[in-house]
Formats: sequence, C-alpha cells, structure tokens
Amino acid sequence: MNDGSKPRDLEDRTFLFAQSVRAFVKKLPRTLANTEDVRQLVRASGSVAGNWIEADETLSKKDFLLRAKICRKEAKESQLFLHLLDTGQDKTTTRDTLAGEARELTLILSAIIGKATGL
Repeated sequence: MNDGSKPRDLEDRTFLFAQSVRAFVKKLPRTLANTEDVRQLVRASGSVAGNWIEADETLSKKDFLLRAKICRKEAKESQLFLHLLDTGQDKTTTRDTLAGEARELTLILSAIIGKATGL
C-alpha cells in the first residue's frame, strides 16, 4: 500500500493495512471525536491482521470460518471508522485509500468464506 503495489499474501496485506492505519492516524487533528474513532479504528485494523493469522493456523474448518468472519467484521468496522474521521483539509485521499483497502479486504474475505462454505 505504501508503494502502490499490493502484496498477494493476505497475511502481509492485512499487516500493511494495520501499519498504514497507524501511520495515518498519527497525522490527524486531535479532536474528541477523532480520539474515540481512532481508538476503535486502530483496534479493528489490528484485529483484521491478528485474526487472519489465527485463521491461517486453525486446525478445523469451523474455527477457520469463525476467524475469517471476525476478520471480515473488523474490516467492515475499519471502513466505518475511517469514514467517520475528521481528516482536516488535506488527508482525505489517504483516508479514502485506506477505506478502499478495507473494502477490498472485506470482499476478499467474503469470497474466501463463500468458497469455504460452498456458497
């Protein structure tokens, strides 16, 4: 995400997403609303990466599906909190890029879940 290319490995991609979110929020205006939304965003973006690692290491299909669904839920939450942020004047492009990545991760995870459940 930093150099315009996206890693093919989902573990790397989710890690880079969480890392990019952390770099982005450091530059935001310090408002009461941002403080609360940033806290939620940082947790959700990190949870996407953390739960994907757990999903990738599960021993059962049931556990894999649970972790993958949590990843998808956290990616959706990340997208929500990104849209709620007050970015100031010049940071909307970065926010929109990160929100787009959260959306792409949601779609990828939905496809993985669909394939794993046979839908």
